[in-house]
Amino acid sequence: MRSLFIAAAFGLASATALSLSAPAEATGKVKCQAGPQSGWKNVEALKAQLVREGWKVTKAKVDGGCYEVYGVLPTGEKVEAYFHPVSFEKLYVAQRGKVLFRKQGY
Repeated sequence: MRSLFIAAAFGLASATALSLSAPAEATGKVKCQAGPQSGWKNVEALKAQLVREGWKVTKAKVDGGCYEVYGVLPTGEKVEAYFHPVSFEKLYVAQRGKVLFRKQGY
């Protein structure tokens, strides 16, 4: 019983050490140099713009200094897309890992 407790404690300590050793980073495929968030447009405005364009937005969040959006295009394709948070410029669109659009330089 004691050896089981020691093994479990060692495993927990090892897992904790591993999780603390690497800094958290964005998992995004695109990085934006957009300055402080105080200068960004509101993510709700981006979602509204995309809905006007025929998208069905399922999720939007900040990732890599960009707005990452999950949704469905007017053509019915489920996509992941990145937009610049100051200009709302489309930077990257992918469907199930297949890149549909990538702005040069991103």
